[in-house]
Amino acid sequence: MISKKVDISRLEASRRGHASTYSTRYFEESVPKYEVPEEGMPANAAYELVHDELNLDGNPALNLATFVTTWMEPEADRLIMENIGKNYIDHFEYPQAEVIHERVVNMLARLFNAPEETAFVGTGTVGSSEAIMLGLLAHKWAWRKRRQERGESCEKPNAVFGADVHVSWDKFAKYFDVEPRVVPMEKDRFTLSAAAVAEHVDENTICVGAILGTTFTGEADPIKEVNDLLVEIKKKQGWDIPLHVDAASGGFITPFVNPELEWDFRLPQVKSINVSGHKYGLVYPGLGWLLFRDHDDLPEDLIFYVNYLGDEMPTYTLNFSRGSAMILAQYYNLLRLGRRGYTRIATNVLGNARYLAERLAGSGKFEVLNTAQLLPIVTVKLKEPAKFTVFDLSHKLRERGWIIPAYTLPPNADKIAIMRVVVKENFSRDMADLLYDDVVKACGVLEGTDTEALAPKRSPRKGHFVN
Repeated sequence: MISKKVDISRLEASRRGHASTYSTRYFEESVPKYEVPEEGMPANAAYELVHDELNLDGNPALNLATFVTTWMEPEADRLIMENIGKNYIDHFEYPQAEVIHERVVNMLARLFNAPEETAFVGTGTVGSSEAIMLGLLAHKWAWRKRRQERGESCEKPNAVFGADVHVSWDKFAKYFDVEPRVVPMEKDRFTLSAAAVAEHVDENTICVGAILGTTFTGEADPIKEVNDLLVEIKKKQGWDIPLHVDAASGGFITPFVNPELEWDFRLPQVKSINVSGHKYGLVYPGLGWLLFRDHDDLPEDLIFYVNYLGDEMPTYTLNFSRGSAMILAQYYNLLRLGRRGYTRIATNVLGNARYLAERLAGSGKFEVLNTAQLLPIVTVKLKEPAKFTVFDLSHKLRERGWIIPAYTLPPNADKIAIMRVVVKENFSRDMADLLYDDVVKACGVLEGTDTEALAPKRSPRKGHFVN
């Protein structure tokens, strides 16, 4: 038998080709963190390194802190991946995406009862934060134009809103040089009031903001009362102050389960509305929508027309490039679910939220601040005296995977600390029972009455873990 010299380098290369991902050298070295590495690595190794590190993130299914959608149907996932590379702003290259965008704007404007006699207009955004800034910016320019036409000063614009608003309202005021006139909360009032609005508005008010579902408690501002106040002010003092409704959370709930509630374009001073498609519109982030009651409510000077991508296109956004996928996913949901489908889902999540609120109230440990009458949000505070805080409880529940935020309310209610549960489509009645059980057990641990409550216990007969 004749032997021959073996090429060791080729043999080693062959062996490495059949090695498992985790046995390669890339798992023996530190991952580059602050500088771009000189050499790359195989796709499977790069994937596993990032994938495994993200296991440290929370479980989206147990994330009851976020309003943002964490689950969509497989068909929606497929549609998103098929269009993930399409830049929406390239209307000439992807004309049908723009057509579908226009269809969604039309559907939402009619869902929010835009008057038949007006030429409504709207746009998709990367979220409600951008939509709010664009809406308020339009109102600032419209206010300035009116003042200039009358030869009046435009030096001190202000916007009136409650302390229950999202931080994007404060950002707008700072970024666009508008005085924020913030109505504080009170110990027994966590929303805006028409009486407080009356004390803050004047001839320099560019708009009043009202919230359909606050992030703090899930309640809604008295939008119709504020509208009626502004109508009266317009009659008596001639100040035509628009009302912008931030319906980020409630815009895809209220029209389906409480259609008789007047908060939208049925009210004459409601000139603009924003809504988050990536919340109860049931689309992944980031997607928001901005609707104007009439094209005249959006000053033409704010619209840019660009033609260097192959065709002239109007654009009113802060961000130019953005993906088409979530816009198409929104259209998928509207086709897939229809009014009845959205109604069923909204009814279901409200029912599960109310069920959880009743169970928490029945425990005797909590005072429920919001019983999910309007939005599927449950907010509670501990009954006094308590041996622990809601912050302690939030951290203890995290040990079981539940992500539930605890925080204090804004001034003048900043002595009140609460917990908030956002109930979404994939939060079942069974999960509500599991959460309730873990809340009660966690309270027992924190009170020192049940130190083993959250620990898994081994069944002596079957040998598996039970709670």
